[in-house]
Amino acid sequence: MKKSLLMVLVVLMVTTSQAQLFNEEALIANLKFLSADSLKGRQTGTPENATARSFVIEKFKQLKLTPFESGYEFPFEFETRAGEKIKGTNVAGWIKGKRDSYIVISAHYDHVGVRNAKIYNGADDNASGTSALFAMIEYFTKHKPQHNIIIVAFDAEEMGLRGASAFIAAPPIPLEKIVVNLNMDMVARADKGELVACGTFYYPHLKPMLEGVTSRRVKLVFGHDDPEKYKGQENWTFSSDHGPFHRAKIPFIYFGVEDHKDYHQPTDDFELVDPEIYKDCVGLIIEAAAKIDSKLK
Repeated sequence: MKKSLLMVLVVLMVTTSQAQLFNEEALIANLKFLSADSLKGRQTGTPENATARSFVIEKFKQLKLTPFESGYEFPFEFETRAGEKIKGTNVAGWIKGKRDSYIVISAHYDHVGVRNAKIYNGADDNASGTSALFAMIEYFTKHKPQHNIIIVAFDAEEMGLRGASAFIAAPPIPLEKIVVNLNMDMVARADKGELVACGTFYYPHLKPMLEGVTSRRVKLVFGHDDPEKYKGQENWTFSSDHGPFHRAKIPFIYFGVEDHKDYHQPTDDFELVDPEIYKDCVGLIIEAAAKIDSKLK
């Protein structure tokens, strides 16, 4: 009888601990909304992209993320190779820490839209990273960070990392105060039980902070950065929004899964995401971010 009661208490303690990390039901619901057909692939410059942006802003408000003086929205404009002018908008806010330095946690909320009458929903790429941003806010709001935390949802990643480039060109805080960028792009489909941390080849001081970080279903592995080992598209150094940070000599870690058959296909849908794997990936990234925040000077 006493042993049974003890086991119940242990289960309750574990469940409570997990619940305090982030709202898992909300994570899945947010992923489902952002990757729905109604958003038509969230292509930059479309009404549906604006709907996704409004959703991100509303979540930031609900989670009480502090806006910058100009608000949450950071509009920018760029010209395509065809000479078309496109307007995009990054969405960002911050959480006050104990030091006068910043960690930027990012994910892009745009995707490629509709092609040949087929909707590219981009559930993994990158509704998964965007939804994970909200979990990050939950965690660091409850667990005061050492560094100030900037949470930013980039626009126009799929058009050449335009949102991240605009952020670096006109940051809301001095660039020299940013100590690291933690970028999330495709963090749901860890089909083989592995999530990749890219960037430690260039910034080896970050690797010890990540070693040993794991979860029940997913382990963190390193790679896709050493130019001698990874060639062409297998090298992820500039494959997502961490690229402009690296060019600005700001250390980065890019969290992402290996490419799968649904990458940049109209089949990258919510239904193919294993919710339990996705939750584990997000929990793992939160643990990694917390360790970097606590150990990075």
